[in-house]
Amino acid sequence: MHDIRPLIPLLATAGILIGGNGLQGTFISLRGIEEGFSASVVGMVGTGYFIGFVIGCVYVTKVMRAIGHIRAFSALAAIASAASIMMVLVIDPISWFLMRLVQGICFAGLFAVVESWLNARVTNATRARTLSVYRFVDLGSVTAAQYLIPLFGVSGFDLFAIISMALTLSLVPISFADRSSPAPPEDVKFDIKVLWSVSPLATVGCIVIGLTNSSFRSLGPIYADGIGMSVTSIATFMSVGIFAGIVLQYPLGHYSDKLDRRVIILVSGIGALLACTYLAFFAGNGELANFIGIFAFGAFAMPLYSLCSAHANDHAAPGQHALISAGTLFFWSVGAVIGPLFASFLIDVFGPHALFAYMIVVLTFFVAYTVARIFARGAVPTERRRMRFRSLLRTSTFFSKLATPPSEKDGG
Repeated sequence: MHDIRPLIPLLATAGILIGGNGLQGTFISLRGIEEGFSASVVGMVGTGYFIGFVIGCVYVTKVMRAIGHIRAFSALAAIASAASIMMVLVIDPISWFLMRLVQGICFAGLFAVVESWLNARVTNATRARTLSVYRFVDLGSVTAAQYLIPLFGVSGFDLFAIISMALTLSLVPISFADRSSPAPPEDVKFDIKVLWSVSPLATVGCIVIGLTNSSFRSLGPIYADGIGMSVTSIATFMSVGIFAGIVLQYPLGHYSDKLDRRVIILVSGIGALLACTYLAFFAGNGELANFIGIFAFGAFAMPLYSLCSAHANDHAAPGQHALISAGTLFFWSVGAVIGPLFASFLIDVFGPHALFAYMIVVLTFFVAYTVARIFARGAVPTERRRMRFRSLLRTSTFFSKLATPPSEKDGG
């Protein structure tokens, strides 16, 4: 821990941002329902965030190169904080959509600044420990943040103020992180054709993950509210699904390094499909049954992004890994833009259980496509794989760089 002590301010800032972002996603959905918004309107608001996230991913490195890390972070944190306050001052679907779009741009940039900074400061000796702490911070902050909702309630000004305060306070630790900003990062190149040419399965997989996992994050609170859960139970429902994501992450990753990675992707997809089937048709309105179902969904669905990224990198040529990282994040974002909007419309028409019925259709297609790809070409032998499985966050392209030692980036 002595070796990573200089990184603690950056990790603290990341924790504040991740917690505030996780809180806001759940809270905005619940507050929208309380304000009388339909599920499809809430889905539209959620879509605004992911549209902004795509824009932020494309342009943030240009901002960092122009004004530096700390100035970029300060500006984006201030704008995101103001957008949070604006949402309680003007309660209107169009205004909320625009504010969430602005926040999507800002959060994409904020995470990129933190992770670019971490990547510049981490060494091979501290990389594994830093990632372990980062994942602990991610899980702990998102889980803890969910329980601020029942503590302060969905109504009123309190949670908007807390989110704004968190964004403002995130400036404090990063301001003490270093006396000078690191060198400006290289521009992140987006060439969406590269990922498809390298791995059609990874491309489709990232879109599917955006269609499904992001629908859970945006509309899970509406589903839970629709089947009669209390605010505390809704927070637990979301926390269980998020926490479950780490349970099978490393076992699945370990076996994917040893076997045909597509088989593990198939197993993960089938597990998520069965969990959705259980939630849509068998769990009913029982809290315990839904907690079990969403735990199973999170355990199998959440690792899919990292598995698809690893599979794409198996086929990547030297020098393509940065493009793969940008491509997986881009195609996930495309799915995340479409998924909540379409799923929310189905909830309005057919009720809350339509959320997981929609996911059944998407995951059934993905499972069938995975089987087709397994027969379409052979697996990459384990000895020829340039990168091992890495557990990745969908925060910025710089997290993938942070998670990959230089020896593996170069194909060693």
